[in-house]
Amino acid sequence: MSALKLPNGPQTHPWVQTYQWLTNPVKYMEDCAKSYGDMFTLRIGPVFTPQVFISNPQAIQQIFTTDPKQLDSGTAAGSGTPLLGPNSLFSLEGKSHQRQRKLLTPPLHGERMQAYGDLISEIAKQVTSEWPVGETFTVLPSMQEISFQVILKAVFGLQDGLRYEKLKEILIAILNPKRPLLRAIFLLFPLLRKDLGPRSPWGSYLRLRQQMDDLIYAEIQERRSLGDQSRSDILSLMMAARDEAGEPMTDLELRDELMTLLIAGHETTASSLAWALYWIHHQPEVREKLVQELDSLGDNKDPNAIFRLPYLNAVCSETMRLYPVAMLGVNRLVKSPLEIAGYKFDPGTILVPCIYLSHHREDLYPNSKQFQPDRFLERQFTPSEYLPFGGGNRRCIGMAFALFEMKLVLATVLSDWQMKLADTQPVLPVRKSILLAPGGGVPMVVTGKRQQNQRVLETNLV
Repeated sequence: MSALKLPNGPQTHPWVQTYQWLTNPVKYMEDCAKSYGDMFTLRIGPVFTPQVFISNPQAIQQIFTTDPKQLDSGTAAGSGTPLLGPNSLFSLEGKSHQRQRKLLTPPLHGERMQAYGDLISEIAKQVTSEWPVGETFTVLPSMQEISFQVILKAVFGLQDGLRYEKLKEILIAILNPKRPLLRAIFLLFPLLRKDLGPRSPWGSYLRLRQQMDDLIYAEIQERRSLGDQSRSDILSLMMAARDEAGEPMTDLELRDELMTLLIAGHETTASSLAWALYWIHHQPEVREKLVQELDSLGDNKDPNAIFRLPYLNAVCSETMRLYPVAMLGVNRLVKSPLEIAGYKFDPGTILVPCIYLSHHREDLYPNSKQFQPDRFLERQFTPSEYLPFGGGNRRCIGMAFALFEMKLVLATVLSDWQMKLADTQPVLPVRKSILLAPGGGVPMVVTGKRQQNQRVLETNLV
């Protein structure tokens, strides 16, 4: 007979658990896993409902394959944020969620996605061309700039100009709060969201959000009035998409999905790129192997050929394994009694697939704290063992696009520049709102321009 009780967890006061989770999430999760194993229960504010953190692959697999009617993963489970809106994929549930996924999938996959390859490479070249040679600078802001431009130009289809600059300025203010811990607290505790005027933290946030909404709706209205069928940016494709009943997305739905692509696709990709550059230059043998693989393509670096490179893929996979930007998968709220791994969960319990702890299981990833891309060449991991983009019906819809962008940016940087880390201090993860980012932004030094193919130069010298 299965146990009815919840998995063990810390017995400290829920406010103490909340404080530890907010201030040092990685250490707190690791300490809990050491003490209680691969399923443990936390009670984190604001509602202090039991939240079961799960890094057991069989249990995660069961969550991903359970009928969504038994597990709510929308707003009721704590998904979505006030920035994304009620029509975001993160907030929706059931048929409306399925409808939006169907409408959004084509523009982010296959040939349509690959059409953005040259644009991504051009943006990466332009941003990195401004790097100072011989001076220390942090890599993360450049990766954020690249990611911003890719989203505003490929997703929104905006050209350089007043609306582009204004939207970028507002987004930077929203996505890079001066006090990230305070923002995380506001997102966790809805009761604290009080508009006490334009200078109050939440009031200032609401006004920025309104300015951004005005710009997005103006862009949508302009597109509708022009009716240009030749545009291939993702917003235009979303506006042209029709569901099974022949209905398009409403302006409100378009706004919320654009915000989802922005929030889910900007900071995550930028942080992953900064981590990748750190690890590649932290281990010179990794950089050497990667540069050789890129050089093997010759001068004509076709985006699709870059996307298929096995060692580059392994480096990206290992980067997202070691410090996944999203520590947790999307919450699932139990709606009817559910038995998983010997526990019978009552309705109201929240199940949390723990990406970070899953990626640090020593039985799956020996020496899990070490950066070893070869592990992804030696074996294939199942979707419940390796899950940087979540899984099940909640797997990130932009996964293919994010990987495409990540590989093309890394290929551009490594082909163009000789770089090194500015110091030997290890870079450690820090909480950035609900994400994990590299602390200090990865300080680096450009030592010189790399000739496009140094092997050719060396051959000519002989």
